[in-house]
Order: sequence, then C-alpha cells, then structure tokens
Amino acid sequence: MLPKVTFTKAHIMTYTMLMNISTYTVKPKLPNALKPLEEIARNLWLSWNYDSVQLFIRLDYDAWLKSQQNPIRALGMVSQERLAQAAQDDSYLAALEEVYTRFQKYKKGETWYHGSKKDVVAYFSMEYGMDVSLPIYSGGLGILSGDHMKTSSDMGLPLVGIGLLYRQGYFTQVLNADGFQQESYPENDWYNMPVELKCDKNGNALKITVDMAGREATAQIWEVKVGRSSLFLLDTNIEENAPDIRNVTAALYGGDKETRIRQEILLGIGGIRALRALGINPAACHMNEGHAAFLGLERIREIMIEKSFNFYEALEAVWPTNIFTTHTPVPAGNERFDIVLLEKYFKNWPGILGISWKDFLNLGRERPDDEHESFCMTVLALKCAAYANGVAALHGVVSREMWQGLWPGLPLEEIPIHHVTNGVHPKTWVSSGMQDLLDRYFGPHFEDEPTDLSIWDRMDRISDEELWRTHERRRERLVAFARDRIRAHLIRTGAVERRIQQAEDALSPYILTIAFARRFATYKRGNLLLRDPERLIRLLKDNERPIQLIFAGKAHPMDMPGKELIREIIHFAEKNDVQSRIVFIENYDITVARYLTSGADVWLNTPRRPMEASGTSGMKASMNGVLNCSILDGWWDEAYNPNVGWAIGHGEQYADNQLQDDIESKALYDLLERDIIPLFYQRGRDNLPREWIKRMKTCMKEIGHSMSSHRMLMDYSNMFYFPALKNYRRITKDDYAESKALAEYIHKIKSAWDSLKISKVESNARPVMQRGDSLTVTAHIELAGLSPEEVLVELYHGAVSNQSRDIDNAHCAEMKALNQEGNTWIYQVRIECADTGQQGHTVRILPKHEALVHHFRTGLIKWA
Repeated sequence: MLPKVTFTKAHIMTYTMLMNISTYTVKPKLPNALKPLEEIARNLWLSWNYDSVQLFIRLDYDAWLKSQQNPIRALGMVSQERLAQAAQDDSYLAALEEVYTRFQKYKKGETWYHGSKKDVVAYFSMEYGMDVSLPIYSGGLGILSGDHMKTSSDMGLPLVGIGLLYRQGYFTQVLNADGFQQESYPENDWYNMPVELKCDKNGNALKITVDMAGREATAQIWEVKVGRSSLFLLDTNIEENAPDIRNVTAALYGGDKETRIRQEILLGIGGIRALRALGINPAACHMNEGHAAFLGLERIREIMIEKSFNFYEALEAVWPTNIFTTHTPVPAGNERFDIVLLEKYFKNWPGILGISWKDFLNLGRERPDDEHESFCMTVLALKCAAYANGVAALHGVVSREMWQGLWPGLPLEEIPIHHVTNGVHPKTWVSSGMQDLLDRYFGPHFEDEPTDLSIWDRMDRISDEELWRTHERRRERLVAFARDRIRAHLIRTGAVERRIQQAEDALSPYILTIAFARRFATYKRGNLLLRDPERLIRLLKDNERPIQLIFAGKAHPMDMPGKELIREIIHFAEKNDVQSRIVFIENYDITVARYLTSGADVWLNTPRRPMEASGTSGMKASMNGVLNCSILDGWWDEAYNPNVGWAIGHGEQYADNQLQDDIESKALYDLLERDIIPLFYQRGRDNLPREWIKRMKTCMKEIGHSMSSHRMLMDYSNMFYFPALKNYRRITKDDYAESKALAEYIHKIKSAWDSLKISKVESNARPVMQRGDSLTVTAHIELAGLSPEEVLVELYHGAVSNQSRDIDNAHCAEMKALNQEGNTWIYQVRIECADTGQQGHTVRILPKHEALVHHFRTGLIKWA
C-alpha cells in the first residue's frame, strides 16, 4: 500500500511555479447569426437595457444564473447545440436584430453634447460600480462613478474613465449562524468579463511604468466599453512585477497604508501615463475623491519637461483644468499619509519639481508651519484644482467649514468649494416592470432625449391602478428573492429542516415593507428602530396593519462595531420570534439593491446629521415610487417636502449622541404610527391606497426631475467641464504664455502682499439712512509698488448680525481707483441703501488677473 501523501497549499504553489504553463484564451464559437451577441455582451450598455439582458436569459436561463448574470461567461457556458438551435430560431433572431439595431442607433445617434471630442475630460475614481459582471466596487462612491460613466455616454460627453482592475474586487459578505459577518475574496476572471486588454500595433499588451520607492512598477491597460464611452483600468498583476507590486491591484481597499499609497500612485500618476500611451489627451481632469490627487503632480511634471517651466509656472497651467469632488463630511475620513511613508515614495519628487521638501509637504498640509501634520490627499487635490465641489447642498456647506483654513480670512460662504448634488442613472435603477410602464406613457422621448427632464411631468398620465399593480409585482418579486436568499443562507449554515421550511413564510408580499440598506457604519444607525423593542414588536405583530423590515449592507472588514450592529438586528429577530418580519439579506450588491429599491414601500435612512455627504440609494428608490423616510441629511435635506416622503426631525444637530438617538427614534416611531402606516392601509372600495399612490406619483415626478444623473452631468459640464476645457484651449493657444505670466504675477503679488495697506476708509453714512439713499465709500490704499490693475478692491457690505457682529449675506461692489496721492491710491464706490435694518461695510483687497479662474488664492486677502 502506498503511503498517504498530503499536499499543502505551499506545495501546490511550489509545483505550480516549477511548471512552464502556456496560456491562451478560448472563446465561445458563435454561429454567424449570433455574432452580435458577443459585441452586446462586451459593452455595459447591456446593464441599463433590460431587453438585451433578456437575450441571454432566453438563450439559456440556467447558464445565466450559474454565470452570476455575467453575459460573457454565460455565452461560454451555453452548449453548441443550444447555440445552433438559437441560430435557427426566427423569433430569437428577430429579438436579437431589434436589440442590436437599437444598440447601433444608440452608439451613432445624436447626443446632448455637440462639441469637439479631440480633448477629453479624464474622470479618475478608485472604484466603479456599473454591473454585477464587473465587481470592482464597494459601495456608494463606486455606484456613483458607474452612473457617471453611463450618463456621460448617454450625453455624448468627451469623457473617459480611469481606475484600477482589482483581482479580487471588494469582499463577499457571508454571515455565520450567529449573524457575525465574515468575508471571502473570490478571484475575478478577466477573460470572462467585459474587459479587453489594450495592445499596441504589434499585438503586444500596452504598458506603462511608475516609480514606487525606487522600484519600477509596470501596469497593463484594460478597456471597458460603456455605451459610447470608455473606462480604462490599470493592472499590475503581470510577470514583470515582483509579488508585492503585483498585489497593488490585488484588492479594492485591501492591505495597509503602504498598499494604499501604491494604489493611489498608480491611479493618479499611472492613470495620466496610461492616457498618454493610449494617445488620449486629458485636457481636463476630474478627481472623484482625493485618491487620485497625485495626478496633479504628474501633470505639473509633464508641463515642466515639455515647456521648460518651473514648478509654479506649470502649476498655473494645470490648476485651471483640474476639478475635484470631495465625498467625505468628516475630517477623519480623508486620506492621510504619514510623512515617513510619503518620504519613502516621494523623496525624489522635490528634485523633479525643483522645490524644497518642505514646500512639497505643504502641498498636502493645511498648516504649512506644522511639521507634525501628515500629508492629506484632499488638501493636495484642493491646492491643485481651480474647481471643487461637495455632493449635496448641505455637504457643500460642511466642506467649506471643514477646509476654510486653506483660505484664511475668507468668509465661509466664499470658500471656493461649491456643490453638485449627486444623481442616479434612471435606466439602470428603475425596474424593468416600471420602465415598461413609463415607456408606455413617456414615449420614446424618455430614451432618446434623457436630458429632457420635463418628461417626468407625464407621471400624472398614469392611472393609479396601473402604477399600484406594477409596484405590487415588484414587492412580490422582492419577497420571493429574499426568501431564496434566506433559504440559501440557512442551508449553508446548517440550520435544521424545520427552520429552513420556515424561510418559505418569511415576509409577506402584501404588507407594508420598509427597507434599510447601506454600509453598516455606526453613524448610519442601522439599529435606531430597535431602541424601543416593545413598540417595534407591536408594530411588527399588528394583525390589522403590520409592517416588515428588510436590512442589507456590509460592514468594513475592520469595523467591529459595524459588524455588531448586524448581529444585533439578527439576534433581535430571533429573540423576539419575529424572523418572518425582520430579515437581513447577505452580500448587499447591485443585484440586491435593484430588488430593494424597486420592491420596498418605504426607504429608511437614519444617519447622524451632517455625516451623510449625499447618499443615492434613496434617489433610486424614489424613481421607483418608493417613499423615503429619512433624517434631513445629504440629498434629502434639499429634496424633502411633505408630498414626497417623511423627514425624521427638523434638521437638528446634537452634541449628545444618546440624546439624539432617543429623540430621533421616538420621532421615527411617531411617524410610523401616526402617518406612514395609516396612510398605507387607508384603502377605498377598490382596495387602492389612493393618497399613498398620489405621493408615489409626486415623488417619482419631482425626484426623477431633480435627482437624475443627467441633471448632475449637465451641472458638472456647465459649472466645471466646459470652463476647464475652455481654459485648456485658451492656455495652449498661446503656448502657455498666459500660465507663465500668471505665475509671475502670483510671485509678484505674494512678495508685495504683506506691504499692502488699507490706511483709511471714509463714507458719507449717517447714523440713520433711508432706503434709496446713496452711500459713497472712499478707501485710501498703499499698493506697495503694484498697479491698480493688479488688485481687486471691493466694498464688502450687508446686514450686521447682532450676535456675531459679522456681515451676513454680504454683497460685494468693486471700487474704482480715482487718483494717486503720493504712495496712496484713492478708491471709491457708490451704492444704494436697498435693505433695511442694521447695515455695515468694510473694504478688502484680492488678487486680480485675467487668467485667474477665481480671485480666492490661499493666503491672499487683506481686510481693512
């Protein structure tokens, strides 16, 4: 008898390394009649066109399920016999021809944007969530990036995406029998996914290199086709790299701080180099969060080499063409690197840029003189970009408060961080059943001209009966989906047969369904409804007007309090015997989100204000007619009105978290008992909740109009993209002479700034003025060698607050230089007294140059 031999993982890896394995790619052999299927499968246009998905379901439903809704893998799993049958099926071929014709029409059709596509906006993001077949996203940031790409395709914008191709993507969530979250990291198979390796004219993989602490890291480039647009992803998992460098793109948000800085070097610096290798000119760059901020350094380096500029001249060439979007409303959430780690990876960069190490560090510091401050990627992005924004109106306010230290002396409302409220891609997130209904009443205009948001006004044409029945079918499908997931979880965790059978009765397709689905971080308070168990159980077990709760969401692998929140919910259901009324669906992803946002009746959101930057899941729910019940935070703070949902509280903020939780949980129970539940169950003879349906229609109409990603991209285009591209064309037209002149001006004005002096301010103001009176203000200013054309002198005036003694809601009026008296220039302006009450004014000086995007350069403001 032969001895037993045990092969460990280490043995297998050793033997594998000794083998000389030749690799090649095998593709499915499609009959000529089915060739369009492969082109459709390799373009994520499929992800927002359900008719194209139906082609793969109809081809082989079992293969579609086993492939986890991956069209390319599904094609490879279909037998040749079935392919041959489909190629002879006139009905199937007719459906294929119809979808393919629409696909070709989409790619070649007229779009909102009609300008030149020679120069592009390069959109950089750490993650993209576009479809289940491309799992390189973790949550809201990635889903937003995916919707951004899809919408840019719809609108025909000259925009390309840049990201990283993660071998493992984000983790798969698995709950054990005790309800504790565990993580698994399945490997992605890129040769069965909608990505294509970019090659040179000789057929070799196109590659770029970046320096990582004195070592060369090589990355190849993959392309994802997104309708008319392209997303390019960098991949270091290739033979040229050492194992630790190969692992740079191993996992999204995996590893330690060193892995993160490597990923961000690859994204920012490598991303610019990848575009160059592809022959694409990134005329403007949009950094979606601070992860990509190193691109600013690379763009500066390029200009310095190309034009023999110094650092400051190159900065002025790049600054007007960079856009930065911040998503983080708390200081701790912004990426920071320890100086020792930064020095390891960037010790050569001060020499490359021709600046000192201190000046290099100051690019990422709020306080230049604080040698203990770490290097912040958000600060770097803000200092390299002329355009910056938060992702909701409230988040814009919060962001200005967070970063006002970068503009000392500038009033909060003038901090140059604006806002563009997030939006969602309707064709992706409105369920197929609801889309069919909308298409019937909205007509082809809904698809052909997605930027015409007035189409949502046609909601009033839809009958109550049709809308409610469509929604009820979505709730039925949600319940069926949840039961399948629960049953699979119970089988996997070894539950007894009786418990597995009980899963068939979990939830009801007929009762009020409330969904809470988001990342399980403690500030999102997924357990707020559990604070009064008796009151909640009474609502769950009410015989006449019951409710049911569906939870979903992942906690970060290192977030133990977040994991405990999930356990608390599961244990609560078991302890109180309400497993049929409270369920938790594992592994929240795009598929789960689609079922929840279309099948729930109420979308619940309970963050601590103002810690939710925007949030988009509630928008997706709203476009499906699901009513929101939320804290007034993020997007809901500006979208809420009583006709589209419910607000928990009135926008209060608390210093005491316990007090806040008590007050807001009671407010939530009151809303449920007094308003939400009665309204849902208030039925007429036809068993229709007419008032509820009325709110559904209003909700869909208003949120569809205001929170569409097409509105978001029009905002980005008009506020940032088009001005940045215009700046680029103007700067390059004169061979960057404007940038060089601006750098000289900035140097000159900084040298003179401390000597500038507002020596006297006079006015004809009387103690009491009448509305309509003229007020003349004169300022005596010592310009320290500057000319009047080089400074902006403004009268800053408005109502004076009794409490702070500051000027609120200020107005600015430019003062004109009248004449010079010795070293002093006399400036004057006349304004009309338009507002009543206590008014006040002062005078300030700002930089003034035709090449400035805005006047608010850090440290350059002088007040009387």
